[in-house]
Amino acid sequence: MRVLGLMSGTSADGVDAVLATFAGPARRPRWRLLNRASHPYPTDLQRRLTAVGQGQACTAADLLELGEAITEHQAAAARACDPHGLATLVGCHGQTLWHRPPGDERRGNSWQLLQGPLLAELLQRPVVFDFRAADLALGGQGAPLVPAADAALLPAIGGWRALLNLGGIANLTLLPPAAGPDRREPVLGWDCGPANTLLDLAVQQFSGGQQRLDAGGAWASRGQVNGERISQWLQEPYLQQRPPKSTGRELFGQADLQRRLADLTRDAQRSGAPLEPADALATLTAFTAAVVAQDLDHTTAAPLELLVAGGGARNRQLMAELRRRCRGLRVRPLAELGIGDSDREALAFALLAWWHRLGVSGSLPSVTGARRAAVLGVCAVPQDAPRQSGQLPPRS
Repeated sequence: MRVLGLMSGTSADGVDAVLATFAGPARRPRWRLLNRASHPYPTDLQRRLTAVGQGQACTAADLLELGEAITEHQAAAARACDPHGLATLVGCHGQTLWHRPPGDERRGNSWQLLQGPLLAELLQRPVVFDFRAADLALGGQGAPLVPAADAALLPAIGGWRALLNLGGIANLTLLPPAAGPDRREPVLGWDCGPANTLLDLAVQQFSGGQQRLDAGGAWASRGQVNGERISQWLQEPYLQQRPPKSTGRELFGQADLQRRLADLTRDAQRSGAPLEPADALATLTAFTAAVVAQDLDHTTAAPLELLVAGGGARNRQLMAELRRRCRGLRVRPLAELGIGDSDREALAFALLAWWHRLGVSGSLPSVTGARRAAVLGVCAVPQDAPRQSGQLPPRS
């Protein structure tokens, strides 16, 4: 089956789309990537999404229009990736506005902004969306959801294999080995902490809004890392918390950035100098790598390699920091295995949509902490589409 996968992550910088085929056994499918496309959000839309995601007040009408705009940009990304309409099914993550993990005797909740029925009408294809809700209802974190897809799409090797996504948030997957005593261990995964959320916000602040990100880590490469401050930051509660755990801009956003910049400013002032933007970016970049390295040190699994995807994989300074701090690990881009930096999560949501169609569970309790695995997502069907046998599910 040909399936479109659409992913817009915590960075809120645009939509990544892939067109893939899946066939054969659900848990170990034969798959092929047919096409990919990236559709950036306009600057104003990214700004509005970031503001709302940071808790800025807005009207119900604003949220309605924001959801419509998001849906239209998802459709544009889908058309760019699949201009001939080859896909039978679409899996769309939507745009996360707010994520609340379970805790303190309160259930978890998560809001992925999308008008699913509208997207189905725009594309004239069934659309599977709202992937997190079923896992959250079962007491899970609702995130990360990609580890199940990693386990299905990537072959096991002779030891544990780690995959790192450096989007807005850094998250890890640990895949058990093909043989040996750990081969029956469950897949592991969790959100480590900040990746591009703090970096992008800092760049936008230091550049007066002229730059969205530190391309290639060039700005950070000119600065000095404040290692002592990083060591203190690593002791913070979330970063010491054991999985399952998930997070987002709610914890690592604008307020958190200002707190860290205040720390760095005080440190600089003690040495009689102002805080240089390059030093702040160098420290925030190294902090992301240090968080990942600390999590890998804390896990009982001992991976042989770390495969890196997401926008942060193109940040040479961040990759250099990872290689320096993750000693004993082979650190390389996931792209070397044929899955590009921006493909992995979109491909995962294409697979999750296919699993939804098959009635196959897409969540891993070993990752999210849910009571049991669940079929993920809700399917919206275009109202005027023909209902031929095997093509569309019946309307409920």
